[in-house]
Amino acid sequence: MKKIEIDARGQACPKPVIMTKKELDNIKEGIVVTIVDNEVAKNNVSKLANSLGYEYKAEDISENEYVITIIKKSEELGEEEHVETKSKDIQDDKVVVFSSDTMGKGSEELGRVLIKSFIYTLTEATPYPSTLIFYNSGVFLTCEGSPVLEDLKKLEENGVEIISCGTCLDYYNLKEKLQVGQISNMYTIYEKMRNAGNIINIR
Repeated sequence: MKKIEIDARGQACPKPVIMTKKELDNIKEGIVVTIVDNEVAKNNVSKLANSLGYEYKAEDISENEYVITIIKKSEELGEEEHVETKSKDIQDDKVVVFSSDTMGKGSEELGRVLIKSFIYTLTEATPYPSTLIFYNSGVFLTCEGSPVLEDLKKLEENGVEIISCGTCLDYYNLKEKLQVGQISNMYTIYEKMRNAGNIINIR
């Protein structure tokens, strides 16, 4: 079985994921080994393998070296064929994107009231969107101190995927304060938005 090694150490998000996906796309079957230098990259590459339905193993070699081994077999499902069972209350092609922790322009105080009301409304209206994406200051909504955490947790419990941009969490020093959902990368965010039939942008 063909083996490809990718040295993605020193590469910023989402480069390790893109490099890995490119090599996986170029082979019908084989082993792709990606080496990264941080845990976030390790988790992101692992999530990629899982989303594609491939067998994989992630190893912590040292504080600066992580190795993800992905096995692609010719009979395994590809990304587009990999189907996850979702609740009937989830609208698969609807994605809601939050680029700010307020809603609308003008009064910031009013914007915070509106965003809280909007997210509460999401919990009461079905079908739910399949994914909520948070980036830039929107990541404050998924972190400690957010006034909408309980509503977001309720949505997650009902099958809604919640992802926050890892680069944004790092920028605002919020990574350790994330309270709901998962840390993601720009490649995944792009894929979610590209494949969505209906995108609602909250600005």
